[in-house]
Amino acid sequence: MKKSLILAALVLVSAGCFAQKNPLVKKAKSYAMSETPDFGAARSAIEEALAAEPTAETYYWAGMIGFQELQQENYNQMMGKGVNQAKAGIAVEESYDYWLKADELAMIPTLDKKGREVVDQKTRNNIAKKMLEYYKQQELVKYGIYLNEQKDYEGAFQAFRKHIAIPDLAMMQDAKLQKEMPRDTTYTQYKYYAAIFAVQSERHEDAIALLEDLKDGDYEGISVNQFLYQEYVALKDTAKFVATLQHAINRFPQETWFLQNLINYYIYSGQEQTAVDYLAQAIEKEPNVAQYHHIKGNLNENLGHYEEALKDFDNALAIDPKLADAMAGKGRVYYNQAVKLNEAAALISDNKEYKKALDEMNEVFRKSLPFFEEAHKMDPQDRNYMQILKGLYYRFHMDDKYNAINEELNNL
Repeated sequence: MKKSLILAALVLVSAGCFAQKNPLVKKAKSYAMSETPDFGAARSAIEEALAAEPTAETYYWAGMIGFQELQQENYNQMMGKGVNQAKAGIAVEESYDYWLKADELAMIPTLDKKGREVVDQKTRNNIAKKMLEYYKQQELVKYGIYLNEQKDYEGAFQAFRKHIAIPDLAMMQDAKLQKEMPRDTTYTQYKYYAAIFAVQSERHEDAIALLEDLKDGDYEGISVNQFLYQEYVALKDTAKFVATLQHAINRFPQETWFLQNLINYYIYSGQEQTAVDYLAQAIEKEPNVAQYHHIKGNLNENLGHYEEALKDFDNALAIDPKLADAMAGKGRVYYNQAVKLNEAAALISDNKEYKKALDEMNEVFRKSLPFFEEAHKMDPQDRNYMQILKGLYYRFHMDDKYNAINEELNNL
């Protein structure tokens, strides 16, 4: 088939069946649908037409210019000339937007010859056919992928958003049309990509709306809920991000990421007992994670649950015998209790009772010493352990050890 015949076929398929009266529209059509189209001139003419007669029909033909340009690009690709994806994508979005406006105007009732209110269903049907074609050929998806490759995440979001919106457009609610646009895995996948592009372009509200729709589905359920949590964090919506984590913990009990983040929230918000309770859940799921036991020990110590804290540190060391922080944790439990005893002793006025209190205090300090020494052996570069040891050696007049640890500190 000759090139002219192929182009003529494209024009006949694409043009629709309007008998257009506006001469400016006819002029625009002539430029856009000739064998050697001039889309720039077509757009100039249609802009004049829209200014003079902004009707549904005129907006429809405005959209047809972009549609024809897309056909030209697709023809170029078919003939092995390659496709200008940027030009094709811009044309698709332009026509999409014009057709939405055309449909809006087509829905405004007018009076027919018999005085009855009617809408311009002919225009609506023609637009719906073109929208269905865009949807099935995934023209907006192609453009969105191209924009993502250019790192234009805002543009990629808009392209994917428009694609997934097509089945929900009022003009597309005919049962036959809906059958051709199933909400299948591919549709869900594209909604997920739209959400990711919204995240990347920091459109938090749009991302949340899409992710909320997806959070109970099967497609990428874990990452959907992770992104949703992070979007609520970005908006500083504490109630929503906590609710998202709790929802995800119940939905994905095997995925500890959600539980870990919820624990961190309760720790940093000062809700230590709640954090301990959730850590118990984490340990039940993963009993061999030493850090869970270690953190639980720290929290129990802060809550004054010293015996529980010591058990937690022992559990951590049973899993990881080289976990210096857990060993130091045991020493810290005794050390901090001794500090409190010292504070209480300072309030005692009776000399005999005061001496007794000091002896008790020093005994507890002595209990902490071997744990800090062991922690120092495990991690000889930790300055904090060395400072504590220096103070303990000074307290108990252990001069040789004091001088040695002091030298170590000076040499760090």
